[in-house]
Amino acid sequence: MATTIRPEHPDDHAGIEEVNRLAFGQDNEARLAAKLRQADGFDPALSLVALRDGKVVGHILFSPIHIETDRGEVPALALAPMAVLPECQQQGIGSQLVREGLEACRRAGYDILVVVGHAEYYSRFGFTTASRFGIRAPFPVADEAFMALGLAPHSLDEISGVVRYPPPFEDVS
Repeated sequence: MATTIRPEHPDDHAGIEEVNRLAFGQDNEARLAAKLRQADGFDPALSLVALRDGKVVGHILFSPIHIETDRGEVPALALAPMAVLPECQQQGIGSQLVREGLEACRRAGYDILVVVGHAEYYSRFGFTTASRFGIRAPFPVADEAFMALGLAPHSLDEISGVVRYPPPFEDVS
């Protein structure tokens, strides 16, 4: 079955909420996506949906964050949330969302991404432990689960500091 990936449209919002709620088994990520959509810096080109027969079956969102370093703030993006309907998982939809999302981030001019997630999954896209670069989370998280990716050569060189997320992330647990 063919899957189409494209930036979200306003009529996708209910589908995005459903995908996140069902994939995570709770409302936190669905609320996060809705709040991030209203936050400063939201770019609909960085909120992608996966469609099958016109139905939203997957969603990925990249939001502006920054890394506080001793030389000032460095702009970056957080990958969160990323979800696929349970009945559509293990079919490559999530991987397709991540790959196309990374390209959208490059086109938007971003060089650095962070994600909290499964190391085995995200490492196949080039993510590695953020601590390797001296990048720290502002909350307790397993080292292997907090990862970073440089989209341009040397973009993570000499970037060390603490990631600062926008307020909508404060309600996610």
